[in-house]
Amino acid sequence: MLGIELTPEHPVSRIGDLGVLAEDAGFDTVFVTSHYFNRDPFVSLDRVARRTDSVRVGPAAANPYEVHPVTLASRMASLQEASRGRAVYGIGPGDPSTLGALGLAEERGLRSVLEAFEAARDLWAGGTVTHDGTFAARDAGLKYDVGGSIPVYVAGEGPSMCRMAGKRADGLLFNGSHPDDLAWARERVAEGLAERPAGDGTSGEDGGEEGDGEGFDLAAYAAVSVAEDADAAREAARAPVAFITAGAAPPVLDRHDIDREAAERVSEALSTGEFSEAFAEVTPAMVEAFSMAGTPGAVTDRAAAVLDHADSLVLGTPLGPDVETAIDLLGGATRGLVADPRDRTGSE
Repeated sequence: MLGIELTPEHPVSRIGDLGVLAEDAGFDTVFVTSHYFNRDPFVSLDRVARRTDSVRVGPAAANPYEVHPVTLASRMASLQEASRGRAVYGIGPGDPSTLGALGLAEERGLRSVLEAFEAARDLWAGGTVTHDGTFAARDAGLKYDVGGSIPVYVAGEGPSMCRMAGKRADGLLFNGSHPDDLAWARERVAEGLAERPAGDGTSGEDGGEEGDGEGFDLAAYAAVSVAEDADAAREAARAPVAFITAGAAPPVLDRHDIDREAAERVSEALSTGEFSEAFAEVTPAMVEAFSMAGTPGAVTDRAAAVLDHADSLVLGTPLGPDVETAIDLLGGATRGLVADPRDRTGSE
């Protein structure tokens, strides 16, 4: 997979335009971010699906707290129909700061993500769901044919979430831009794959024997900023890197020799709404660790190094100082580094 993230901070019509640009640039998957304060991801994804022919489309990532898991499953099934079989389900525990604003921060957890996508699979297969766990349902079912399986990608970076993805999902969207982080994620996924139940194969077109984990897709979900001007690219990366730094666990900071006190200054500035101050506190080491930022050649080199450990690549916010130009540059910089699923499924 060579995917790209589009953020519906832009009008829905522009998201459709960017989706077309992404397909033309060689991307095979378009993810749209899911946050209540931006435009609705499924409306945006429908616009991309209508205007494209072959790219897969999905949220990255929906969470099972803002919307009931059964309703989410139906929205994904509707996207599968609207996209003519090109849907991908990105689901994760959500951003704690976002969920905190909705009074949901205490609801986050691995179990809720697992229960939500396993229920979705039952519904997509034509079954009904009766459940009393992290959510409740009684004889819930979909009154229409989904028309095929939908790949499930768990979004997360904690060790337990990585292992769970390897054990139960079709893929992992791992929030990482550095080869050292992806090497660590690969080890956690391998632990999960080793525990994958017999008969529980992936639902992708290229999956191997049931239960062997072959076909599982570890995708590096990287913050990327590209421009012909390397300094401009790195400057544009400051904002997402600040948020990534603020949320990084101490072992991750240590892995990249990032001073914990410096990271704490970034976090404190963000928590008080001093965004300019937070971005100013971002160091070159933080940009290096938590983004792929620079010229197209630099991005190509970093992407290739990451793919020594990952199977796939998703290029995320900010993309670059100018989004349209960045999509074209990123297509040229990364096209050919990973296999295109359209070549396997014959959907072109």
